[in-house]
Parts: sequence; structure tokens; C-alpha cells
Amino acid sequence: MLKYLFISLVLSLLFISCTQQPASKEGNQEDPGIPNVVFIICDDLNDYSGPFKGHPQVKTPNIDKLAVSGTKFTNAHSNVPVCQPSRNSLFTGVYAHNSKDFGWTKNFEQEVLQHNKTLMEYLMENGYHLAGSGKLLHVNKKEYWHEWGVDINNYGPFPFNGKDLVGHPSVPEPFRSIGPVDGSFGPISDVPYYHDSISGGNRTGWVYDWNKNFMNYTDEENRDLLPDEMHAQWAVEKIRQLEMGDKNQPFFMGVGFVRPHTPLHAPKRFFDMFPLDEIELSLIKPNDWEDTYYKDIYPADRKGLWYYRDLKESYGGDAELGLKYFVQAYLACIAFVDEQIGMVVDAVNNSKFRDNTIIVLTSDHGWQMGEKNYLFKNSPWEESTRIPMIIKAPGIPSGQTVDHPVALIDLFPTIAEMCQLKGDNRKNENGIRIGGFSLLPFLEDPETTLWEGPDGALTMLGVGINQEEVMKQTYSYRTKDWRYIRYMNGQEELYDLQSDLYEWENLADDENRQAVKKKMNQEMMDIINKEL
Repeated sequence: MLKYLFISLVLSLLFISCTQQPASKEGNQEDPGIPNVVFIICDDLNDYSGPFKGHPQVKTPNIDKLAVSGTKFTNAHSNVPVCQPSRNSLFTGVYAHNSKDFGWTKNFEQEVLQHNKTLMEYLMENGYHLAGSGKLLHVNKKEYWHEWGVDINNYGPFPFNGKDLVGHPSVPEPFRSIGPVDGSFGPISDVPYYHDSISGGNRTGWVYDWNKNFMNYTDEENRDLLPDEMHAQWAVEKIRQLEMGDKNQPFFMGVGFVRPHTPLHAPKRFFDMFPLDEIELSLIKPNDWEDTYYKDIYPADRKGLWYYRDLKESYGGDAELGLKYFVQAYLACIAFVDEQIGMVVDAVNNSKFRDNTIIVLTSDHGWQMGEKNYLFKNSPWEESTRIPMIIKAPGIPSGQTVDHPVALIDLFPTIAEMCQLKGDNRKNENGIRIGGFSLLPFLEDPETTLWEGPDGALTMLGVGINQEEVMKQTYSYRTKDWRYIRYMNGQEELYDLQSDLYEWENLADDENRQAVKKKMNQEMMDIINKEL
């Protein structure tokens, strides 16, 4: 271990000495001009957390505490509400419509993004030490980091029936047959054992991955750790190790927690926080999907529509009961990941880095809970696009709230400005300039009118039917008071969020709202057509 640490330190120092534009390390821990960064991202976490008031029963004491100590952006949105293109955009600062990253291409293989630096590469060039663990980019590349943490499949555990990874046996059909990822939920105390007639005499139970590495479970106190727990413990230990190193060496630590991404499995004590008969569901208007166009444009086997139908069928046609089971598991996984977040944040606050470290907490996109007969991410409405975003930074007042619409695209330039990064964000002329804008003006003054960014947040749905043409995609544009949606076939939706918080009434054809719709469309097109 000592040999490894020594070699790692030497390599880090050699790299820093060879970069063309290194950060000045002089007095790092005393000079708030060169901060450290701890970047925490969850997967599929919508606005179900205390500071963002997305669900009245959610229990997130650690996220709540971080919001009180930092600045919360209550109108923050994903630029692509599905994992890979969202993270590709976030970590390169490039809009997906500019790169034409519409699907599941790795950033380092994507036609445009391979010519752009990731935030990690940009920080490394500027003299930062990079340490990461968990799900950050959808596909990790260790070359982006000086140190990588836990190598494990982040999504597990999965039920294993002796032959295959499957949906949990306690989940009724047909929802269970969706599979071991999206068709599975329940406490890990419900160990999925199978009879010999199914298992063929093979061992069954929880496994971490497709290689069938078993996770042992006896009871809550005697079990193997879940992946997110491993990443949290790694981060806590890494902060301790960094404290023993060069106090003037700035670092960027990335921690990617996968929950509440499916499968929705967590320790039983988190499920016990949310008794099934007490679960509250979103306010859902009957037949709310009738004045929307998603169902008319996208095929019926699209995941959000399909998952809702199967969940309803699995509970005898009782959609409300099915949603209660699903929401219970989702809330349990949020409470679970909140505990992991607290471990990391407390480790920073109890270290010598407390006063010189930026902490960022966010998610790659949201998740829709049955509204408009839809159960999944990657929809154009509020539940899919809205995300938590909290930034705690040295010299910035605590307890601030920003309600101006912002997006994940803005985090790259924000960190770049606050860390005083120099140089080009592109590797060569085939790359694209940063599309977002630094949020520092809002951190300095939440009511500022001097921000150079747009009046709204742009979202593009992932994996369009036509994956080549920019305007043959579906876009959603959210301002303070309105949401405008333009589908790939030109159909439109318009919602007045001042009076219609749940987006129940599509006003796109209302003759009294045509001026608003035209203005929203023009603002959206200005972002899409902007030259970078």
C-alpha cells in the first residue's frame, strides 16, 4: 500500500509539473481562490428530497442539512433525462443536440465528444489531483483519474435463481418479467431463494453482477456491503488519506451513487420508514394523458408507457396499489442513499478541507411516478426533467435559494470558473465550445439579473426515433412560469406552471396563449441554433 501511495504521489507531481497551465497551489487550504471539489451525483433521483419538496413523506436529513449550509437551485433540470447522454453532456459541458449524442455512445467514442475534454481531464491539466468511485460517467475510463476507488457493478444486488439474474420473486407478474434491473424491488432482507426445480441445484440468492459474484446476507447486521455503501466508505477513507498529503495540492473527488436507480433494493430498515398503507402518491388527474402527444408519437412498448401498464396489471388492474409498492421502494432507496451522502459530506466537514472545498450534489435526471400513465424517466415533463442541485462553496453565504431555471449543462463552467481553470475545453478544433453558463453570479446573488445564461432550461429526450437530425428530436423548455414541449413531429404542449403545477392542462391550442407559445418556441430555438 505504501509503495502504491508513493508511486501515485510521484506520478501526480510529475504530471502537475508538466502541464502547461497548472493551478497555482500556493496556500491552497488558506486561499479560497483554489478550492477542492467534492462532486456527488445520484442516479434517477427526482425532486423527492426535503429541500425540493417533491414528496411529503421523503426522509433526507443529510440532503436537508447540506441545503441549509449551501445554495439550493429549486428549478434545476436535466438536459437529457436518461443516463448516458445526460452524463456525457454534464461532464463535457456540451449540449446533446450540439454533439448529436442522442443515444448510448460512450463519450470517448462519440463522434464529437471524443474531441472534447471531460471536466476531469480539464481539472487534471490544471494541476488537480483526481480521485473517483462509483457511477460518474455512464462508462468509466480510469485514465480520467489519478486514483479510482471501488471496482464493482454499481446496480446490484440482483436476484439470482441459480441460472439467471431475474426480477425479484416477490414482485408480481408481468412487472417482474421486465427484468432484474427495472422489474425488481424490495428489501434485501427478502433473500431470493429458489427451489431445486428452478435452480437446478445451484446456489441462489443475491449477486452483485452478471458474473454471479454473490452478496452474502444473514441479517441487517451480518451482510456484505451494497455498492453505494462501498463508495461512501471509500470516500471517507480517501479524505482521511488526502489530509495526510500535501496541504497545497487541490483535489477533485467524484462520488457516484447509483440509488435510487432500479433495481430498488435497500436494507429493510429503510423500507420500514415507509409503511405501505401510509404511502402518499402524486396527485394524478384521471385521463391526464389525453391532451398530450407522447402516446401518439412514441410506440406503446416505450418503457414509460409499458412499465405503467405492466405495474397496473401486476396488481389486478389497481394502478394505485402498484404505485404504492413502487414508491415505497423508491423512497426507501432515497433514504438509503441520503445516509451515504451524509457520510461523505460529514467527512469533508470534519476534515481540514472544510473551509476550502466546494461540495456539489445533483442527479442525472428525474423519474416519473405514474403521472400521465407513465412510469420511467426520459419524458418531457417536470417529473423527468427536474433534479436536485445544491452547491456549497467557500465564501458563499449559506441557506440561499435560487429559483431561476438552470441545468446540468451549467455545472462544467461553474466549476471551471470557481477553480480558476485555464485553457481550452476542447482537445482540438473538432470539439465544441461549452454550452452552459457559470452559476457563480447566482451563488453571489440569488436575485441577480446579470446572469448571461438563458431564461429557461432546455431538455432533449434521449434516443430519438430519428437519431440523425437535430430538429427531428423532442425538446422541452422550462422557464420560471411555463413549460413548452415541441415533439419531433411538430406537435406542441404548453403548461402554465403558475396555476397548473402538475401540468394537467395543455394550453398549446388556446388562442389566448399563442403569444406565449411563440415566445417560448423562439427562446428554445435560440439555444438550439446558437453557434458555439
